[in-house]
Amino acid sequence: MATLWHGRFEGGPSEALQALNNSLAFDRRMFREDVDGSRAHVRMLARVGLMSATDADSVLEALDTTEAELSDGSFTFVVSDEDIHTAVERRVTELAGEAGARLHTGRSRNDQVATDLRLWTLRELTDLSALVTSFQDTLASRADDAGEAYLPGYTHLQQAQPVLLAHQLLAHGWALSRDVDRLLDARDRADVSPLGAGALAGSSLPLDPDSVAADLGFAARFENSLDAVSDRDFVAEALFALALLGVHLSRIGEELVLWSTDEFGFVDLDDAFSTGSSMLPQKKNPDIAELARGKAGRLVGHLTGLLTSLKGLPLAYNKDLQEDKEPLFDACDTIRLTLLALDGMVSTLVFQTDRMAEAADSPYAAATDLAEHLVAAGMPFRDAHAVVGALVRAALAGEGSLADLVAADERLGPEAADLLDPGTAVRRRTTPGGAGPGPVAIQRDRFAEQLAAQRTRLLA
Repeated sequence: MATLWHGRFEGGPSEALQALNNSLAFDRRMFREDVDGSRAHVRMLARVGLMSATDADSVLEALDTTEAELSDGSFTFVVSDEDIHTAVERRVTELAGEAGARLHTGRSRNDQVATDLRLWTLRELTDLSALVTSFQDTLASRADDAGEAYLPGYTHLQQAQPVLLAHQLLAHGWALSRDVDRLLDARDRADVSPLGAGALAGSSLPLDPDSVAADLGFAARFENSLDAVSDRDFVAEALFALALLGVHLSRIGEELVLWSTDEFGFVDLDDAFSTGSSMLPQKKNPDIAELARGKAGRLVGHLTGLLTSLKGLPLAYNKDLQEDKEPLFDACDTIRLTLLALDGMVSTLVFQTDRMAEAADSPYAAATDLAEHLVAAGMPFRDAHAVVGALVRAALAGEGSLADLVAADERLGPEAADLLDPGTAVRRRTTPGGAGPGPVAIQRDRFAEQLAAQRTRLLA
């Protein structure tokens, strides 16, 4: 079959042009969206009188056959199939004859590919949001199982104050909720049909893009044909949301890498979600967590690459826009694999809560409580901070244990020294959203409500 644009040219394209121009290797995964868009377009052509009912039935039947062949792998691609749109139209024309040649009436590949990609993106962002929500369920379940187990909280990767393990796990859960919100916001803005915009200026034919948008389930149709075929904001937004989600998954991965070391010893990894060494028989490596870290760079790169491709483009369609699909497809695939693997890793790991508590029970982790004890007695915080800091310095210099120095200090005394007892500091965190048992119990309920709201929005 000749190219879709052969009439203007005497000869065919060179091999070099074909190799650079063809996108079938990656856009063939949009065949269902392409067939769905073509069905809606055919039904519209029949409604407005641009295709007879008989021809429409013939083309729709050919589209069904084409989709079935693409689904079961029996479809035969040919050299002239430069993209999935060409391949589908070629096969439909082979099956339906002259009626198939009417399929592209009033349509350009410019609005066609934009429609396909939007349909694909809508489905994929919904699916990925559901996977994130499932991972949040795992975090919530592990938080419930953790009870009142606690561990050191860190700033600058230095022990700061003890926090409940549930609080630490839910911190990741809330960050992932923002990711779901961003993914679904991006989905909402992608929910606009470009079909009917044509190459860039619409058509002189009596097309009905509103009915096509409704037929395909879009929330609206385009308002400006130039914008419709050139807009890839929805791809950039999706890539940003996926990149930031990847950064959050990377942070979880980094935490698990540290926690699984002998030096921390906070978790034991399940054999099914860790690897060994080709040389060191004793090793159990947190490869999933490390890959979650590494994949974040790949995701950020996809976003940067697309924005760079878009930054200098004039209106309307330019072939540069073909570079939108590979980063989006790979970003979605990468996030899917990472989520599934991390979910399995977190759901099966064993928390070493005794080791966590031992690390968190350093008396220095209660230094802020000592300062707040003085504040409650009327001392300005900056003065209290200086008093406790001096006692910490003295203890570290070997002048006595911190507990003994606190008990002997007339501004503090034995009552304040009791604040250094194991497990005491974490139970004193009582402010809303804090790391102690009271606020965490409330947080668990609020997080369950958040997940329920996400599921409702996913179904909308």
